[in-house]
Amino acid sequence: MITEPERPLRADAVRNIERIVRAARGVFADLGPEAQLEEIARRAGVGVRTLYRHFPHKEDLVLAAVGQSVREDLTPAIEHALADDDPLRALTGLIEATLSLVDRERSTMAAANNTGALTADIAAPLLSSLAELTRRGQETGSIRADLTPEDMHRILGMLTNVLWGMPRGSDGWRRYVTLILDALSPDGASPLPPASPGQQVSHDSCRRA
Repeated sequence: MITEPERPLRADAVRNIERIVRAARGVFADLGPEAQLEEIARRAGVGVRTLYRHFPHKEDLVLAAVGQSVREDLTPAIEHALADDDPLRALTGLIEATLSLVDRERSTMAAANNTGALTADIAAPLLSSLAELTRRGQETGSIRADLTPEDMHRILGMLTNVLWGMPRGSDGWRRYVTLILDALSPDGASPLPPASPGQQVSHDSCRRA
């Protein structure tokens, strides 16, 4: 069966989508993850029918909002970190960039979790980059050799959980980043107990509401 190729969106449709997605991030930040789509349409300056035409379900809009935030803020941070020749500095910068993003977008992330839009695929580039930077740091001796990629994934989840007990915009989480980075140092480190057999990597670092 031959299907017709999808027609490219008109320029005004592309602009509407951009306004809707950006408005969604602002509305979620102001009103929380349960904010209504009608308010998002109002703030974007489009009709509700226009919003639903592009995003029939709330999870579609939430996923687009998360994707926009990742493209604008996290993807450049990942690229910058992977290009850095100092693995520990790169790892530190990427962790800080991730926590800053989650802090700013915590309501959008919560909405994504509530609607089921937050999947492992979204976190995959970040987690693979953390693993690569950890490996590089171990090769240069700046990160303890017994750390595993799964450890780093869980550490990021622990740091992210710290955010939920702090006001948005607070820098209090930086205290715990410093504590964790000290723990990653091989200097004076105690040997780690073995990991649990068959442990799986959790992708919950951005899913707590």
